[in-house]
This record gives sequence, structure tokens and C-alpha cells, in this order.
Amino acid sequence: MRLDDGGLLAALHEGMFEQPLWHGFLDRLRARSGAAYASLAFRPVDEERIVELYAGPPTPLHLDRLFNQKYGRDPLPYRRMREARVYTLDELLDPGDAVQQGYRAEFLQPLGITNMRSVRVTEPSGMDAWLSCAGGRELGSGVGALMTALVPHLRIALRSFVALEREKFRSSVNSEAFGRLNFGWLTLDAQCRIVDMTPHLEQLFQRSRLLRRGRYDRLMPASPAIDREMTALVKTFAADREARPRAINLSRDPLMDMLVRPIQDRSLSVPSAPVAIAYISGDRWSQADRCDQLVDLFGLSPSEARLAWAIAQGMSISEAAADLGLTVETARNYSKKIYAKTGARGQAELVRNILTGVLALA
Repeated sequence: MRLDDGGLLAALHEGMFEQPLWHGFLDRLRARSGAAYASLAFRPVDEERIVELYAGPPTPLHLDRLFNQKYGRDPLPYRRMREARVYTLDELLDPGDAVQQGYRAEFLQPLGITNMRSVRVTEPSGMDAWLSCAGGRELGSGVGALMTALVPHLRIALRSFVALEREKFRSSVNSEAFGRLNFGWLTLDAQCRIVDMTPHLEQLFQRSRLLRRGRYDRLMPASPAIDREMTALVKTFAADREARPRAINLSRDPLMDMLVRPIQDRSLSVPSAPVAIAYISGDRWSQADRCDQLVDLFGLSPSEARLAWAIAQGMSISEAAADLGLTVETARNYSKKIYAKTGARGQAELVRNILTGVLALA
């Protein structure tokens, strides 16, 4: 059998993007081998559970129940198989083991499985996988040779799958953290069209009127002046990758800022080349809401909370006192209580506690 006949390798490498996983590959392998069933089982790293994917007739309900009740821990000695060696069913089932012979008689034979070829593949990070062809007809040496030839390709596919799953997990964790901190990024092409962005920014577009996705995916600030400024910036960045970044304030209450800078390293994996990246940092809550949260989190009085928030926005004690209608002496007395209740040892630490600490996550 030629390994590349029928698109088998292409289906193997495309299988990690399918749902169910590797369904097309298993269907093609079943057709190529003449087996009734083709299956791919794998055990994620550091886990006991085994994920099994297969192509073939559905298992009758009574046999499915029997397997779960009596043979839930598959008796075939998968873990003792030598890596990359193809085994027959007789090699896998010990004739002196009553459980394994019961499994053959009560489960495999009613499914019409009297012959099998199975191979174990270990991915470099430690994930084990088992590829099997099974059925009632004889599976000869040609099927064994085909499975042997598939081993290095399956190992590569599994390695890519593990790397993809790891990056998806990391991306999910990062996205959740960015969302809770109300921070995200989006990339823009030379026409200010959105190329890519962190997922939660779509929620920001829906929640806030400050930014939105316009026609043809163009980023549209609510302020015409900011729109003109951003458009000019992006044109500059398209022409000069070394141009200086610029910070743009979108709102004071709730606070929202945007830093726009050129992209030095252009991605090869996106359809439209981004020329700029915009980092967006803001607050989901108004100043009044944040003061209420400071009262709840740190036990501040409403007046202390308003002063703490003003200081966190960069105001000096005298500026905050004037803004809030307090005397400087009263503001100083309040600030002492604020530092004591929040555990801050100075204005810089107070700002950090409020803007990047528990309040940012609240």
C-alpha cells in the first residue's frame, strides 16, 4: 500500500482542526485497510482518562452499557505495548487472562471484531496514543506496514495538536486576565480596519459608545477629533515602522486610554497586513461606582473613597481637596485614614493598590 494514496496524510494533519477530531482521517484509514473500525485513542499528559475517537458502525446500546459497567477500564494492555510496534489482537490478549478473554467473548466478538492491528505512538511531551484497525476480516501484513509508515506522521500530528491545545489554553487564560483588568489590544491595517483583537474587546464595543466596529471592520472612535488623530497616526505608522507611539485619552469617567504604536514585525498568518497595534486600557465602572467599591473593599467612608479615587487619578492632596470642596487639612486627615485602611505606605502604593490591585479585578 502506498502511504499517500487517497489523501491519508493530508487528512491526518488536517484532523486536529476537525470536529470530531481526526474523523476524516479515521474514515479514510478504515476504507484503505478494509477494517470495520478505525480508532485513535490518546491519553493526555498527566491524566488517567483516555479519549477515544473512532470511525465505523455505532456500538449497540447494550454493548455500550456492558463496556461501561464491566470493562470501563479497557483490559487490553495498551500501556505495555512497545512504541511504534504493530500488534495483532492475539498478541494483545493473554489467553490465560480470564478478564481479557471475557472482553473478547462478551464485547469484541458481538461487534464482529476478530482481527485487529494496533500501534502505540508517544508524542515528545509524553502523550500516549494508540491507532487501531479492527474488524471481522483478516488484516494482513499490508495493513501492518501501512500503520508502521503512519507512525512518524502521527507523532508529528500529535505534537502539533499538543502545542495547539497548550497555546489555546494559554490564550484563554490571558484573555480572561485581560478581560478582568479591562485591558486588550487590536491590530489595524493601513485603512484603520481591525485585523485581529482580544476577544473581550467585542464586549467593550457593545458596552461603551467610545469605540465601535464600523463598516468594513473599520475602528470608529466616537469623537471625530480622535478619529482624525488615529487615522493620521495609522497612515504615519504604515509609512514608518520606527515612528513614535502615541497615547490617546478616550474618556475620563469612566477612565479609558489607548496607546497606538507601529508594528515592527509583520505577521505572515493574517490576510491583511497590520501596520499598527492599539492597546486599550480602561474601566468598566464610573467614578461613583468605583468609590462605592472602595467603601465595600477597604471600609472607607464615602468621603475617604472619593479622595482616594482622586489621588489614584494623579491629583495632589491640594488639587483633590479643591476638586472635592474640602480644606487641605481635612484632606490630609482623610488621607491618613485611607493609608491605614488600605495598607498603603504612600501615594504611589495607594495608586498601585487601587488601579492595579484588587479593585482592578473587582
